[in-house]
Amino acid sequence: MTELEPMRNHWWWRPGWEVGRSFYTWHITFADQPQAHVLVEHYAPVLAQLPQLDPVPVKWLHLTLQGLGFTDEIDRDDVDRIVEAARTRCAALKPFTLTIGPAHVDPETIQMPGRPLEPVAELRLAIRAAIGDVWGVENIPERQDGFRAHVSLGYSNAAGPAEPVRDALAAHRGTTAEVTVSSVSLIDLNRDHQAYEWDDVATVQLGG
Repeated sequence: MTELEPMRNHWWWRPGWEVGRSFYTWHITFADQPQAHVLVEHYAPVLAQLPQLDPVPVKWLHLTLQGLGFTDEIDRDDVDRIVEAARTRCAALKPFTLTIGPAHVDPETIQMPGRPLEPVAELRLAIRAAIGDVWGVENIPERQDGFRAHVSLGYSNAAGPAEPVRDALAAHRGTTAEVTVSSVSLIDLNRDHQAYEWDDVATVQLGG
């Protein structure tokens, strides 16, 4: 088998992050999707045997689309204007079916790809355009290229070899789930408890 890159602790404090600080970001969430629940339950036995991974509960399962910025650096009026621009932009998009899975090991996570990429990328571009409507296209955070649509099932909490994680996944039948994406959420995200947790700020429907 191919030698894998060692796993890293996902929870190191990235630049700007600290306890008590939170971040506005746009996510697709799955708490209301029964098939996502089934998928998490399917892979639960794998994560249960891997203490070096922190499982993601269905409540916090997400696909990250586009960051906005730290909440203490953004005027709430700007947030509200961006949300309204996103409502206008996303009204022109149709809900779509997304297949997530099967799971594979990544240097910091167990993650599942989301396919097809095209409607997710189109939704992300609509959110970016909404930000540009308010802040100007030259001030849209993050790069447009390099986006990978994925959903993480668990996060690495320690450095170590990736082979045990790969082998545990290989011994467990891989599976996928089909979910319906009909909205996108702006959330107030924190990572104070070695987990991604959030409060909903706004939900924007696709197709109006």
